[in-house]
Amino acid sequence: MIIKTMKTDKAVTHENEQRSSRRTQVNWPISVWHPKLSKFFNGKGLNVSRSGALVTLPMMVPLRKGQEVEVNFPRSQAMAKSKGQFARIKTARIVRIDRSDSVRSTQVKVGLEFNTAFVNDHGDKV
Repeated sequence: MIIKTMKTDKAVTHENEQRSSRRTQVNWPISVWHPKLSKFFNGKGLNVSRSGALVTLPMMVPLRKGQEVEVNFPRSQAMAKSKGQFARIKTARIVRIDRSDSVRSTQVKVGLEFNTAFVNDHGDKV
């Protein structure tokens, strides 16, 4: 599959690439609702597309591939007032868990696939 890199916009081939949409680098605070624990865990969004996202979460969060979670993308006060909500909430399935840097960073990278397309606040697909 051929994708474009974020920084160089050059086409690069990745043999095991499974993404179906172009990703946009972000640095957003997020929270993930863990339904079995009935608890929110705070993390950070690293990139997002209309079909999924890569986020970091504390390594202590019990996660498994295939698990369904809800991801909350907070909005600014002005956007919340305009839209009537303080967060965009997306249901997603965990498709990848990367613990390779978790000892040093105390975080895990979690690949998420949204159940419906992510659309920005202007109605455009990301």
